[in-house]
Amino acid sequence: MATAATMNGQHAFGPVLSALATMSSNADRSQKTEAHNWLEKFQKSEEAWTSTFAILQSQQAADEAKLFAATTLKGKIVFDFHQLPRETLPQLRDTILSLLATFAKGPKPIRTQLCVCLANLAIQMLEWKDVLPMVVSTLGSDQSSIACVFEFLHVLPEEVTEGRKINLAEDDLINRTRELLEDNAQQVLQLLIQYAQSTPEAAKNPQLMDCITSWIREIPLNDIVQSPLMEVVMGALQSDSSFDAAVETLCAIFKETREVDENVDTIKALYPRLAQLQPRIKACADEEDWETFKGVTRVFAEAGEAWVVLIAREAQQFRAMVECVLECCLRDKEREALSQTFNFWYELKQYITLDRYMEARIQFVDVYSKLVDIMIGHLEYPTPESGNENDLFDGDREAEDKFREFRHQMGDVLKDCCEVIGVTECLQKSYVQVEQWVSQYGSQASAGNVPHWQKLEAPLFSLRAMGRMVPPDENIMLPRLIPLIVQIPDQEKVRFQAVMALGRYTEWTAQHPNTLQDQLNFIMAAFQHSSKEVVKAAALSFKFFCNDCAELLKGYMEQLQQFYEQVIDSLPPTSQEEVTEGIASVLAKQPLESLYSSLKLCCDPVVQRLMSMAQTATEKEQKLAIADRLNLITIFLQEVKPYVEPSKPHPAVQYCQEIHPILAAICERFVTFTPIVERVCRCWRHMVLSYRIHTAPLLPELADKLAAGFTASRQGCFLWATDSIVREFSDVSEYVDASTIEAVYAFYEQQATAFLRALNDLPPEELPDVIEDFFRLSTDVLMYHPTRLIGSPLMAPILSAASTSLTLLKEEPLIATLHFLRDFLQYGTEDMPSSTFEPDGQYRNRANPPETQDAVKRLTATEGDHLTQRCLTGMMYTFPADCFPDASGVLLALFQLLPREVGQWTGKTVAMLPAGSIAPQEQERLLRNIGQRIESGEVRKIRTLLQDFTNGYRRRNVAPREGLGRLEAGRFRFAG
Repeated sequence: MATAATMNGQHAFGPVLSALATMSSNADRSQKTEAHNWLEKFQKSEEAWTSTFAILQSQQAADEAKLFAATTLKGKIVFDFHQLPRETLPQLRDTILSLLATFAKGPKPIRTQLCVCLANLAIQMLEWKDVLPMVVSTLGSDQSSIACVFEFLHVLPEEVTEGRKINLAEDDLINRTRELLEDNAQQVLQLLIQYAQSTPEAAKNPQLMDCITSWIREIPLNDIVQSPLMEVVMGALQSDSSFDAAVETLCAIFKETREVDENVDTIKALYPRLAQLQPRIKACADEEDWETFKGVTRVFAEAGEAWVVLIAREAQQFRAMVECVLECCLRDKEREALSQTFNFWYELKQYITLDRYMEARIQFVDVYSKLVDIMIGHLEYPTPESGNENDLFDGDREAEDKFREFRHQMGDVLKDCCEVIGVTECLQKSYVQVEQWVSQYGSQASAGNVPHWQKLEAPLFSLRAMGRMVPPDENIMLPRLIPLIVQIPDQEKVRFQAVMALGRYTEWTAQHPNTLQDQLNFIMAAFQHSSKEVVKAAALSFKFFCNDCAELLKGYMEQLQQFYEQVIDSLPPTSQEEVTEGIASVLAKQPLESLYSSLKLCCDPVVQRLMSMAQTATEKEQKLAIADRLNLITIFLQEVKPYVEPSKPHPAVQYCQEIHPILAAICERFVTFTPIVERVCRCWRHMVLSYRIHTAPLLPELADKLAAGFTASRQGCFLWATDSIVREFSDVSEYVDASTIEAVYAFYEQQATAFLRALNDLPPEELPDVIEDFFRLSTDVLMYHPTRLIGSPLMAPILSAASTSLTLLKEEPLIATLHFLRDFLQYGTEDMPSSTFEPDGQYRNRANPPETQDAVKRLTATEGDHLTQRCLTGMMYTFPADCFPDASGVLLALFQLLPREVGQWTGKTVAMLPAGSIAPQEQERLLRNIGQRIESGEVRKIRTLLQDFTNGYRRRNVAPREGLGRLEAGRFRFAG
C-alpha cells in the first residue's frame, strides 16, 4: 500500500499542501474559509486514503502537513472504514507499522496520531488476532522504536473503552474488547516489568508510568501492587522527569481501590508505601519546590478520598495519613496545593458526623480544630511588597479574582469543621483572633489607618462563612461577638466583611432583638461609605435584616420609607433591588387597613421617578435604567401579597389599577426595546400571580395591552404574561364565571394567530424565545381547554409550527415544544395527561371523550409524517442530549396512536439519510425489528429500539456541512 499510496496520492499532494499553506498564512478570511472547506471535503474523500500516505512518506512535506495527514488518516479509519475492501486491511496495517518505525523518534504528535490509527484499526480489523505480539515484534526489537510500543499500549485501552465512534455491532465490540484487553493483560504486565527492570533509566521513563495508568483497569489491581512495578512507581516519585507521571499512576491506583471492602489487601500493601512520602512534605516546603509539593499533596488527598470509609472505620490506624493531609494544608504557603484537600475534608466529615462513626469523630476532633486555625490563616489577604494597600496583588487582577473565589472554597471547609467540632468552638477561634488584634493593634488604629488589618479581616470573613451553620439559639459566642463587630475600625475591606458578617446572623438577631438597633445603625451608616463595595454589602445585609426581622421592624415603616427614598437613587441596580426587597418584606407585615397607603407611600416615588425618566430617555443606557426601575415595582408586587378573602377587594390591586395605565404607556412608547417590554410584562404577570382572582377587574385592559404588545413587538414575554391569566382564570367557580373563561380562551386564540403569523414571516432561528413561551402557553391551554383547542382550526397550523420549531438547536424551546406534543398526543388515548382530585381524596386521570381521541388521530394522520421525521432527525443530528427522553416519548406516543403509519414514516425518514451514513443491513434490521414489535403489540419496546439506533448513528456521524438534503425542514406557512 505504501508504494501505491506514493504513486497514486502524488496528484493530490500539491493542492493539500497549498490549502494548508493558505490556512497558516496571512491570507484574507475568504481565502482561508475556502481552503478550510476544501480540506474538509478532501478529508471525507476516498482519495484521502492514498494521499495521506504520500504526504507522510514524502521528504518535501513539512511536519505540519504530515501531522494533518496523520490526523486525516485517523479520521478515515474511524469514520470511513467502510470505504476499504477487507483484503486491503493487512497492507494498511503493515504500512502504518512501517510509518511508526519511521517516526519513532518524533515528532511526538505525529507518532501519537499514528498509534491512535493503529489502535482503531486493531479494533475494527477483527481478523487480526495477534495484535500485541506483532506490534512488539515489529517495533520493540529496536531501542529507538520502543517509544512506539509504549505509546500504542498507552492509547489502546483508551480507544477501546472510550472511543465510541467505532461502527461495530455491540457483540463484536464486546468480543474485540475482550481479545485486545482482557486476554492481553498478563502479557502486558510482564512486558512492563521486563522493561522496567532492564535499566535504571527505563524505570524512570514517564511513558512506562503512562502505560501502567492506562492498563490499571484491565490488569487486576492486586497483581500490579504485588509486582515489582509498585516499587518502580514509588521510585519514579524521586525523579523529576517521572514525578508527574508517577503521581498520575498512584492516583489512578487509589481510585481503583474506592470499593474498600473488595481491596483491603491492596490497601494494606499501599498504605506503608504512602508513609514513605511523609518526609517530602516538609522537604518540599523548605526548598520552596511548590510544584512537587502540589503533587505530594494530591497523592495524600486522593488516597484519603479513596479510603475515606476505611478511615472512618479504623480511625486510629489511619490517623497518620489524615495528619499528613493536615500538614500539607499547614505548609502550603503559596496556597497552590490546598484546594486539592478540600474534597477529602468534606468526604471525611460526611462519614464521621454519622452516629455509627462517633468514635472516629472523637479521634479527629483535634485535627479539625487545627484545620480551623490553618484555614483562617490562609484567609488573610497578602501584604503587598510595594506597600501600596490599594494594590494587594501588584496589579495581577487574575490572582486577586482567584484568591477571592478560593476564600469561599475555604469557607466551605470551615462549615465542615463546624459540623465536626461544633459551631461554638469554631466561633470562639474567630473571636479569639479578633480579640488578639484588638489587644495588639486596636490602640494604634485611626481613621484611614488600620495596622495589620489582614489579621482582623480574615477572622471576620470566617464568621461570615460559618454563619449558615450557626443556629438562631446560639447563646455563648454571638452575644460577645456581635457587640465587638459593630465597633471595629473603618478600613474598607474590614468594614465590608463586618457588614457582610452581620447579614449572615439576621435569623439569630430576630430572636435577640436587644442587639437589633446597634446592628441596623451600623448597616445603615455603611450606605454613606466612600467604598462602592461596602455600600453593596450594606444593601445585601439590609435585605437580610428586613427579611428576617420584619416583625420587629413593622412599627418603623415610616422611618424605613424615608430611608428608602433617601438612598435608592444613589445605589447601583442590584443594590436597589436588594433594598427594595427588604422594604417590601416589612411592608408585607403591615395591617390590611393601612396596606394601600403604605404601599402607595413606598411605590409612588419609584413610579414618579419612572415617569420622569420615560419622558426623557433616548439613549440605550437611559432605557436600561428604566428597565431596572420597573423591576423595583415588580419586587413590591412579588413580596407584598397578604391573603385577602376572594369576596373582598385587595388593597394592593387598588394600587395596581392606578399604575397600570402608566405601565401600559411606557410599554407602548418603548415597544421595540426588549428589556423594558420584558420588565413591564414581568410586572403584569406578577400582578396576576400574586393577587390571583382579585385581578379580575384588570383583565380587559390587561388582555388588550398584551395582545397589542405582542402583535407590535413579537416578543415572547407577552405570551409569558398571557400564560399567568390562562392559569388563573380557566376554572369556573363562584368568583370566575363562564363568560370570563370564554374571553380568556378567545384571548389565547388571538395571541396564537399573531404567533403563527410571526412564524410565517420569520425563520424559527429568529424566534427561539417566542417559540418557547408560545408552546408553554399552549400546553397550559391544552390542559384547561382541550376540547376547544383540539377542535380549533388553529390546531393543524400549531402542529405544523411545532414541526418547524423542532429544527432549532436551543434546548429550552425544543423541550417546550416536545412537552406540548407529548400532551397533545396523550389526548388521542383513553386518559388525559392531567389528573383531577376526586371527592374520595385520590388523584385520578380523567377520561378523554371519543370525539377528542378521534380528532387527535385525524390531526396526527395529517401532520405525523413531518413530526416523525423531525424527531428522528433531531435525535440523530441536532437535539441536545437533554431533549432525547422527550423526543423518544413523542415517537412512542405516535406509535401508540398509529403504529403502522408511523412505522412507514420511520422507514421513509431512514431512507432519506445521507448516502454511506448507514449500512443497508442496519437499516433493514431496524425496520424489521419495528415491524415485529408492532405485530406482537410490544409498541413500548420500539422506544428503546429507536433510542439505541439514533444513539449509535449519532456517535458515528456528524451533520454534513452541505446540509441534510431531503431531511432539511421546509418553511412554515400560515394563511390564517
